[in-house]
Amino acid sequence: MVMMESGPDNSPRRITILGSTGSIGCNTLDLIQRDREAYQVEALTANTNVEMLASQAREMNAKFAVVADENKFAALKDALKDTDVEVGAGRSAVIEAASRPAEWVMAAIVGAAGLEPTLTAVRRGAAVGLANKECLVCAGELMLSEVASSGAALLPVDSEHNAIFQVFEFEQRQAIEKIILTASGGPFWKTSLADMAKATPEEAIAHPNWDMGAKISVDSATMMNKGLELIEAHYLFAMPEDRIDVLVHTQSIIHGLVAYIDGSVLAQLGSPDMRTPIAYALGWPNRIPAPSQKLDLASVGTLNFEQPDSERFPAIELARQTLRDGGAAPTILNAANEIAVAAFLQQKIGFLDIARTVETTLSKLSGYSIGALDDVVSIDGEARQIAMESLSACAVVTV
Repeated sequence: MVMMESGPDNSPRRITILGSTGSIGCNTLDLIQRDREAYQVEALTANTNVEMLASQAREMNAKFAVVADENKFAALKDALKDTDVEVGAGRSAVIEAASRPAEWVMAAIVGAAGLEPTLTAVRRGAAVGLANKECLVCAGELMLSEVASSGAALLPVDSEHNAIFQVFEFEQRQAIEKIILTASGGPFWKTSLADMAKATPEEAIAHPNWDMGAKISVDSATMMNKGLELIEAHYLFAMPEDRIDVLVHTQSIIHGLVAYIDGSVLAQLGSPDMRTPIAYALGWPNRIPAPSQKLDLASVGTLNFEQPDSERFPAIELARQTLRDGGAAPTILNAANEIAVAAFLQQKIGFLDIARTVETTLSKLSGYSIGALDDVVSIDGEARQIAMESLSACAVVTV
């Protein structure tokens, strides 16, 4: 990785946040606001939330504000008409935001939609805080190839990967036995299959430890987030699938571990607050202060761990199988999951139908490979179509 620091004149580090109105984006801005002189906001993007985006752009004196929904352009332009903030809308404007000269870019657009703008930032050699796990799930080899070519720095922001990054001795790779991702278990860890079948979106979103957006919260409830993170870890740390373990740790105190051949296991611990991993990535290669609650191990007392339950949560094994299958299988898994989660949030299918839809879609597509971004887009689209067709076989939830 290439070290990216402020210039010799100690000028502010230029920052772009792709997905500034989501929880990751808001937490990033919270950290920046605590040391305003150290940062200059180049660009902010949002999907549809014009009101919050305009407020952020004003407060942070951003140079460029973009809403992905082209129908919201007039509203954004009106909201910022009395400022010097340049405004844009649509896919091309989001990509333009990523191409602007910011040394550090937070990639926090949820889902496959974040792939192209993240690649754009990588290709110009930026330090990229990667909060979008789908970038590596959908196009891991392509993304890493572009990182190597451009000299970009890829800094994991997911709490689990950030934790492993902190304790992974890259110069001692041959001495690493395995890496271990921890999982909170989500809101349904102790829930029966019968009750999970009746779960509502409101129940699935109610995560016990973390404050996240709806899609990511549902992924946590199905434990598909851990499956996606397993795939992401495979690419980030060049570890084979059978050397990546998952442990359920409902307290969310230990976020990741690395086991070494001498019997040592190094772990990163912290309170469940996303500002900790964001601060690590934002300050890298240095550490900066974060307002996260300091960990009091005496009050925690005991740390508990359990093996994942593959019968009630099949998503992790589905993700492992895509790594064993290789090719475009992880891309297909992600696309089908996005369609299924959206359908569940719209109360069109039941909670358990999410994993079933993903499994059905994977069974109908195989043998695809990925060589370029166009391949990802094509396969992603085909997988989404098949997933949509598969929804009709699921029982419609009545409310």
